[in-house]
Amino acid sequence: MAFFPLFFLLILSYSSSTAYASPTVETLDIKPQYYNPKLPPRTLSSSKKFEGSSDLVKLRYHMGPVLSSPINIYLIWYGKWAPSQQLLIKDFLLSISTTNHRAAPSPSVAEWWRTVSLYTDQTGANISRSVLIAGEYSDRHYSHGNHLTRLSVQQVIASAVRSAPFPVDHRNGIYLILTSVDVTMQDFCRAVCGFHYFTFPSMVGYTLPYAWVGNSGKQCPEVCAYPFAVPGYMGGGGPGALSPPNSDLGVDGMISVIGHELAELASNPLINAWYAGEDPTAPTEIGDLCEGLYGTGGGGGYIGQVMRDREGRTFNLNGRRSRKFLVQWIWSPALQACAGPNALD
Repeated sequence: MAFFPLFFLLILSYSSSTAYASPTVETLDIKPQYYNPKLPPRTLSSSKKFEGSSDLVKLRYHMGPVLSSPINIYLIWYGKWAPSQQLLIKDFLLSISTTNHRAAPSPSVAEWWRTVSLYTDQTGANISRSVLIAGEYSDRHYSHGNHLTRLSVQQVIASAVRSAPFPVDHRNGIYLILTSVDVTMQDFCRAVCGFHYFTFPSMVGYTLPYAWVGNSGKQCPEVCAYPFAVPGYMGGGGPGALSPPNSDLGVDGMISVIGHELAELASNPLINAWYAGEDPTAPTEIGDLCEGLYGTGGGGGYIGQVMRDREGRTFNLNGRRSRKFLVQWIWSPALQACAGPNALD
């Protein structure tokens, strides 16, 4: 249910409608270098440090809905965000539905989402491959303070949906709350880097699936932006920090967490669809099963085989407008294994 990085828990594998111009058709002008950096061993604790952890058991379907209709993402920017950071995140989200291989060469974000779309509901309907940014809302004045809790983040959503023309879309909508680098969140860095759930009608007026992810760039990059920052306790004994693909430590670190939470939100929006374990308050979901895996050969302390460009920036997926991203793999119901489009086998 929530994302927390591998080196704290090594598990099986790790405001109006917005219009965008068609992406420029571009192709990569280099041949990437493949390599297999090693993750540090778990050294802090054997305790389960992320919400949603449970014993790894067979992933099962619990008869609840999945997001089978075209998915409308409503972005809530909480705090102060640079336009370049917002554009980077939006490029990732829009890359999910960028299926033109000239605009986003393989391995692409859209191919990564294809694994997510393999999950179905009880009618056989697959998770939609159509993902749009349907609206945005900015709260630059920290209307609920610069420290949020799991309850007050729902108040942030309530403020957004009550601010016309930001809509309540209880059919196709999901709400993605992104907090800036100076906003703290209950359990952030200590236990979670992101989480998803649904709103309570008593607080928001509707049951709306949502996810929260925070920018860890100044608070705990070695925790929530790993492997782009390394924890101090490693003392030079492990791999060096990898170079982020878009040169923004905090936001590049957020991208994989956003992908993790969106995949789980799509496959388990009301916490009654796809998860492992018998306790719906502590499910192991399709992102949790592959946390920390980014390429072939991953596991046992390795993130797997990924790519580097000529500037040494690390990535495993291509997106629109020549963007590159490093995003964890997702559990495939077809392969019964973690999968990603950059697999070499």
